[in-house]
Amino acid sequence: MTLPTSASLFANDRAPGAGVTAVLGPTNTGKTHLAIERMLAHPSGIIGLPLRLLAREVYNKIVARAGADAVALVTGEEKIKPPRPRYWVSTVEAMPRDLDVSFLAVDEIQIAADLERGHVFTDRILNRRGRDETLLLGAATMRPIIERLLPGANIVTRPRLSQLEFAGDRKITRQPRRTAIVAFSADEVYAIAELIRRQHGGAAVVLGSLSPRTRNAQVEMFQSGDVDYLVATDAVGMGLNLDVDHVAFASDRKYDGYQFRRLTPSEFAQIAGRAGRATRDGTFGTTGRCAPFEPELVNALQNHTFDSVKVLQWRNTRLDFSSLAALQVSLALTPNHEALTRAPVAEDIRVLDHAARDADVKDMARSAGAVERLWDACQIPDYRKLSPAAHAELVTTLFGFLMRKGCIPDDWFGAQIAQTDRTDGDIDTLSARIAQIRTWTFAANRPDWLKDPERWQKTAREVEDKLSDALHERLTERFVDRRTSVLMRRLRENTMLNTEIGKTGDVIVEGHTIGRLDGFMFAPESAEAGSDAKALQAAALKALAGEIDARAEKLSNAADDQFVLTADGTLRWTGDAVAKLVAADNVLQPRIRIIADERLTGAPRDAVQTRLDLWLKTHIEKILGPLFELSKAEDITGIARGIAFQLVEAMGVLERSKIAAEMKDLDQPSRASLRKYGVRFGAYHIFLPALLKPAARGLASLLMALKNDNTDWAALTGAQHLAASGRTSFPADKALDQDAYRTLGYKLAGDRAVRVDILERLADLIRPALSWRAGSPGPKPPGAFDGRSFMATQAMTSLTGSAGDDFASILKALGYRMEKRPPLPPEPTPPAEVAAETTAAEAATDAAVAFDTEAAVSSEAAAAATDVVAAPESGADAASETAAQDQDASSATALPTVDFAPSAQATEGTVDAVVAEAAPAVATETAEAAAPADQADATPAAPAEPELVEVWRPGGRSDERRPRHDRSRYKGPDKSAAPAGEGEAPAAEGERRERHGRNRHGRNNDHRRPRTDAPAVAAEGAEARAPRPDRHDERGDKGGRPPRDNNFKGRDRNQDRGKFDKRGRDNRKDERGGAALRTYATSATPRERDRPADPNSPFAKLAALKDQLAGTRKD
Repeated sequence: MTLPTSASLFANDRAPGAGVTAVLGPTNTGKTHLAIERMLAHPSGIIGLPLRLLAREVYNKIVARAGADAVALVTGEEKIKPPRPRYWVSTVEAMPRDLDVSFLAVDEIQIAADLERGHVFTDRILNRRGRDETLLLGAATMRPIIERLLPGANIVTRPRLSQLEFAGDRKITRQPRRTAIVAFSADEVYAIAELIRRQHGGAAVVLGSLSPRTRNAQVEMFQSGDVDYLVATDAVGMGLNLDVDHVAFASDRKYDGYQFRRLTPSEFAQIAGRAGRATRDGTFGTTGRCAPFEPELVNALQNHTFDSVKVLQWRNTRLDFSSLAALQVSLALTPNHEALTRAPVAEDIRVLDHAARDADVKDMARSAGAVERLWDACQIPDYRKLSPAAHAELVTTLFGFLMRKGCIPDDWFGAQIAQTDRTDGDIDTLSARIAQIRTWTFAANRPDWLKDPERWQKTAREVEDKLSDALHERLTERFVDRRTSVLMRRLRENTMLNTEIGKTGDVIVEGHTIGRLDGFMFAPESAEAGSDAKALQAAALKALAGEIDARAEKLSNAADDQFVLTADGTLRWTGDAVAKLVAADNVLQPRIRIIADERLTGAPRDAVQTRLDLWLKTHIEKILGPLFELSKAEDITGIARGIAFQLVEAMGVLERSKIAAEMKDLDQPSRASLRKYGVRFGAYHIFLPALLKPAARGLASLLMALKNDNTDWAALTGAQHLAASGRTSFPADKALDQDAYRTLGYKLAGDRAVRVDILERLADLIRPALSWRAGSPGPKPPGAFDGRSFMATQAMTSLTGSAGDDFASILKALGYRMEKRPPLPPEPTPPAEVAAETTAAEAATDAAVAFDTEAAVSSEAAAAATDVVAAPESGADAASETAAQDQDASSATALPTVDFAPSAQATEGTVDAVVAEAAPAVATETAEAAAPADQADATPAAPAEPELVEVWRPGGRSDERRPRHDRSRYKGPDKSAAPAGEGEAPAAEGERRERHGRNRHGRNNDHRRPRTDAPAVAAEGAEARAPRPDRHDERGDKGGRPPRDNNFKGRDRNQDRGKFDKRGRDNRKDERGGAALRTYATSATPRERDRPADPNSPFAKLAALKDQLAGTRKD
């Protein structure tokens, strides 16, 4: 249904605009101030304001002028009512209906267009009047609709007192002081306030959900200057008079109770107008996630040009309480004026509809009084915001108490209040309790709902105040840094700060520790030092003005022992970091960068720079003195001069392999001149022993690391600490390369870093073990094995501080290779007659075989010069250092290069056919006599395999790395094949191997296999000698060595041999010094050869010599 006439829109028959003055204009036009002045000019009056916070502000102003006894404050949850008040300050919703006052004012009338609250403002505009004067205050957009609804009203337009300018977009942390940042959700407000605290010391927080007491405390904190920032919702736009210079919008969308929407231009203007109060200009802008404003919107906000309000929200206020249905019908009436529209269903109507469906409520609401009381209960605001159903249940519960018992029971009401009377918990917990207590405060302020409403009003107010104070404390603790805010306020006041600097450098200003003065750099004290660094820096700048200059003068006169250079290149003075080393063109002359801020300038800074430069130059020359002496040496010339230059560039430790060519050409006088300056020629490095001390190596590695940009400082510092502890070796860090360890005085060997002088001592232990030969005079060196390899000893592992796999990795990195060999048999002492026979055999062999033993030794030395572990001439120089005399590079034979073949195991089903050279002839003769004749065709059991030992040999060419022609040489049958029956086939294959090895030195086609049409005599000889084990196994069992690889290139192996060669037919020298004779340990009768041997062949002579010796033994 519709209203019958337009007159029914108003509560009286007076002209709608009679006595009404509409004061319209933008914000900061003094409208609220005008209303206060006009009300105080009347004997009585009431003013309706849109916010409880604003009502409290106006109340305080009127009390200051008229006295507390003359002013009453009425809001939904707060009532201050003296006995006979003259003036009333109220929220629009809580304006008393039965007051007859001379003056009436309604502020912010443009809210009448709001979907949620608009119908209340529309009712006040149309129906509330003062006896003498009615003042309507609002935006200029309301002028057309006021003229239509209130014809005859006096409309006054007021200009803005200050200018409003657009400041653009800024980061939240870059907002100026006295800024209000506006957001539209509690979470967003809290997040921005937290960020402001970290950056600027703190912010006040204003939310609509806060209690009036909490909001007042937060606003007072901003107004007093304790904080310079206010983070709030759009509540600040509703007439709050705050000392704000800039308004920043962190968001441009809000939830209006029905949907998320963007603010209208007039709403933007209402909030932005809070900036620049009175005659002070203000600015507005955007920040955070808010999109930049369009030029059209900016122009509208600056010039206050907005679209007029077209329609107001309206709801019938002349309600019919005869029944529930009649009430619902009256609430659903629509206006009959085109400028008005029926307001959407509000919260109180939803609660009424929910209650009307309840059977108990229907039974109780049968009279007009009961229906009116139900409607009053539905006016309780939903502070808790749980759900519509939960709020409706609360309303029906209270209505049931009122109808059944006449009032709310004290016990029940007291229990509800007691549940909220706790101050523990965080911000959200306290906010929830305040929402509950506000509900009971509203109920207590109803005059007829409780037996003793004043007592419960006081109780509820005390609990609410207690919770509000606790919430204010939590907000302040979370969003305000008291220390920073106090310092900033003192700085603004330009007062003298009470400053104290402790012995440890702590800076205390006004009783607050603001940071620490480390050298010439001020470091904020708090953990989030970067947050309020600006405030602390500002306080420190004023407090530390004279302290910096005093420290600079003290440093310029400090003694050398007060300075320390740390491993990371930091220069410290009495423990404080004052400078940092920076790389320069010359690695020995780095630059110094002072660690100081803008407080150290001018002459004091120059004095500090000069003193630190002098100390650093003196310190480097003192620690690395031998390098400077070597670089300035004038008596070093030629190749030695170049080596000295490279040694200086390498900071005193140079790898020998890098200057191998120069070392070959370096004569003995030049070496002597370098030794005069402390240079040592080692097997692996050329170095200055005087610079291997921890201090020198640490400084050298630091200077070299400064030169290299890709240095891992954490790994380098750890390595420096390990090196400074005096360890001979330590686990290597893969983050550092070989050059980094070299500058530390260490070599990266496998998984460990070993000090260079320790490597030379290790070479001194290995060299005798490799130089030893069986039969040499004197005791056998520790670790010696067979003259071509050695075993690791405890002295070696103790020297390097490692064992097991770590020590093995060191040896492998040095070029040694590990093999598992059978242990050497004990050396028996041969009888005198055996020695005589051996001597005769040697003489006969010398006459028959044209091989020169000395030439072979020279050949071995030449091969060793190319493959020895410690570079070609490193062994010679290491030996010369040990003996304190120079030797030629050919002395590298002290560490000979020997190519070893892997030892093989004895083949099953064979018997010994050849006696090793190391075994005495007596043992051979005894074996022949002991062998029974009936075992010629028998296969004895395989000998037990000896336990293998680990030996190390110089890293020459192994079988896997031999030249291609040597790898393709015939190696004999596959040892993994099954043994032949009766021992015949293995014997034949062994004979072919023996003939192949015997004849390969006299021809150049060693890679060819023996012909298949070999002479029959060879086969017969092999058959006569019976099967024998592989000669590699035999040598391994008896301490021999595998045959050498042919390391000569481009010439015949025998071209250097003379007639005094003492090698046997297998090109091996007997380890006892005698001839290497092969006898055949077999009891089988030799078969006749198919053809006679060449009488001119050396092998024929050897056969004759064998027969001669055999006959002599029988005699």
